[in-house]
Amino acid sequence: MRALAVDTSTATAGIAVADENGLLAEFLLKDKKTHSQKLVPMMKEILDSLKLELSDMDVFAAVTGPGSFTGLRIGVTTIKTIAYALKKPVVGIPSLDALANAAVVPDGTLVCPIMDARNNQVYTALYKPQNGLMANLSGYMGLHISELVKQIDEKYPGANVLFAGDGVPLHREFLRIELKDRCSFMPPFTYQMMAAPAAQLALTLHARGESIGCDELVPFYLRPSQAEREYERRQAQMNLE
Repeated sequence: MRALAVDTSTATAGIAVADENGLLAEFLLKDKKTHSQKLVPMMKEILDSLKLELSDMDVFAAVTGPGSFTGLRIGVTTIKTIAYALKKPVVGIPSLDALANAAVVPDGTLVCPIMDARNNQVYTALYKPQNGLMANLSGYMGLHISELVKQIDEKYPGANVLFAGDGVPLHREFLRIELKDRCSFMPPFTYQMMAAPAAQLALTLHARGESIGCDELVPFYLRPSQAEREYERRQAQMNLE
């Protein structure tokens, strides 16, 4: 069993291939090119290096978000197109699930990926290990970093928390002040590494019968885009007038 996963949720594009024995290859690239320019060449290079074809994959996966609206559409559309052409199943992996499942923690420690949503807001969720995967305890949230700390204190008083994701550099000091020695952090090089855990998650979910058809794969935005929010604001203003 082999899975190929792509991640275009951030400025870093990622592709990974995994089988039941673990990760076979991962390619990460952050440059000035758009994901639409670099994704297919990256895919060709990683498959050529492994001497594999797209048809050798049993399941395809895309990191579905939250993240960059444009980036997510590129990754999801690429995987849908490939899966449709090859008549293969797909799995959508939320960004926060991918980040959480890259972590290893002792019993009793929570995993909290935080992705920057600007203006001290984060996309986040709280996880704990369960049956070999990270179980989402809180649901997916978009909220102010101080509200996240408040929820941790109220719902999990005294719990240790491991933070991951690209929101860590922005909020590390605040978290240290608020949670003190209860908080720890994944290494910086892992902040945007989501393709590898997504590929391994895809294999597990496919084996459990939880893969889907390519027509069902959609981005997961968590919040409306800026254009949608602006449209709603204008509509509300017009209704008032």
